[in-house]
Amino acid sequence: MRAWSRTFVNRHPLISPISARPCLVPWRLYSGRQLQHAMAAEQPPAKAPYKPRYVDIGINLADPIFRGRSGGKQRHPDDLHAVVQRARDVGCTKLIVTGSSFRSSRDALKLADEFPGTVYSTAGIHPCSSAIFGPQHPHHHEAADEEHTAACDPDLSKPVADEHEPDLARSAQIIADLRALVRSGSAPTDKGSSSGSSGPHRLVAFGEFGLDYDRLHFCPKSLQRHSFAAQLELVASLASPTSSSPDDDDNDNDNDNDDGGPPQPLALPLFLHSRAAHRDFVSALTAAFGPRLERLPRGGVVHSFTGTAEEARELTADLGLYLGINGCSFKTAENCDVVRDLPLDRLMIETDGPWCEVRPSHEGWRYLVEHYAGVRAREEKEAEEKQAVAVAEQAARAEAEAEVVAVAADGGGADGGSGQQTPSSAAPSANGDARRPPRKKKPQQQQQAGKKNQKVSEVPERFKSVKKEKWEEGAMVKSRNEPCNIERIAIIVAGIKGISVEQVTETAWANTIKMFGLDE
Repeated sequence: MRAWSRTFVNRHPLISPISARPCLVPWRLYSGRQLQHAMAAEQPPAKAPYKPRYVDIGINLADPIFRGRSGGKQRHPDDLHAVVQRARDVGCTKLIVTGSSFRSSRDALKLADEFPGTVYSTAGIHPCSSAIFGPQHPHHHEAADEEHTAACDPDLSKPVADEHEPDLARSAQIIADLRALVRSGSAPTDKGSSSGSSGPHRLVAFGEFGLDYDRLHFCPKSLQRHSFAAQLELVASLASPTSSSPDDDDNDNDNDNDDGGPPQPLALPLFLHSRAAHRDFVSALTAAFGPRLERLPRGGVVHSFTGTAEEARELTADLGLYLGINGCSFKTAENCDVVRDLPLDRLMIETDGPWCEVRPSHEGWRYLVEHYAGVRAREEKEAEEKQAVAVAEQAARAEAEAEVVAVAADGGGADGGSGQQTPSSAAPSANGDARRPPRKKKPQQQQQAGKKNQKVSEVPERFKSVKKEKWEEGAMVKSRNEPCNIERIAIIVAGIKGISVEQVTETAWANTIKMFGLDE
């Protein structure tokens, strides 16, 4: 049965004002906007779309490539602020900038000062930077080192570096200077707080350090093992409330007690690197902190993980470490199987930019293709449903107008006729329906139909990207991985595990905030 409401015919423009008798007017004569409001009032409010939030736990933002420099030359203007803003635009509101040498660690601290509350830093000596512990290293460890951070892929064309015993005197000085750097960087700042209290710590982890046997052309195994062990010993001594180094007495540190007493214990989580060196890596950790790392107070994350399933289980289940997943973690089907089996409560995500981007040749790329195919299918379905509703409303209005015309005609005859005719456009046809002039197809509809024929990228880019030679303001630089691409990491992890992106991002966020001690 039809729903009817009572009104006066002379209130409707299609009815002659001569007839003032009340009649029944279909509800379908309400305007489209009135109808939408009425329908919306009966429906529960729509759930607000989920806004993801990310922490990029490993981004080499101190690399000069984010200032427009590569190969020792200025290729384009400094666009670091645009890089950070693009990260914020996708919900990546916290960036942990990796320190892998004295130079990059100091630069990372400066970036934390430049972007308080967004950028945090680590400090340590990367295994590929550990040649400074050897007698053959030509420069002081504080001197300018390699301009760029080491790329993530091994270079098989480079010869393996000769093995050397560490220079113990030089090693002692390096560790003393690193101790001072860590203490100064971990002191609270006066930035980022509206209450006048101390702001967040700039330095939130010790590292990046560990072992890398894939790239021995940078540093031989012997010096890598010495560097790792010496830094682990430093971590343990900084965290101990009963032990301090004689070097602490010679340094005016921000973490010293005001009364001139010994420095306060400093426990930092570890930002670790392990590549093709799992057994030696685990042996060094357990020697320093116990067979289950029970003496490691803040835990740690093995970033850019590319190891086996067995290695992942030992690191997470036995040692309680987290694993950092980035584009290099999706290269092969075996890599993706490791991610599938990784417990969510041990997951963190990262980009490791400017390196480790997800490429079409990677096994994980297909999960991006599947995700965006699903997005397009949902959008097309919603558009079709919206169009169907519009067509149905238009048909209902036409039918309702025809019925009103018929009612008006009957009423006019009962009153003796008015002598007036209804407009020819609304005159009923032979079967009683109102004739309406055919509607012309709107140009917008034609444009939308044309767009369907255009080729759609399987994996769309959130932001325009150009080659560095054709740099333009606001665009990404091709092959320079950025923290805004972290959303791709979350999408692939969700696809591999068969769960929602929201579940991935929220769990990774919680894990990261907890271990690094970041503000929400």
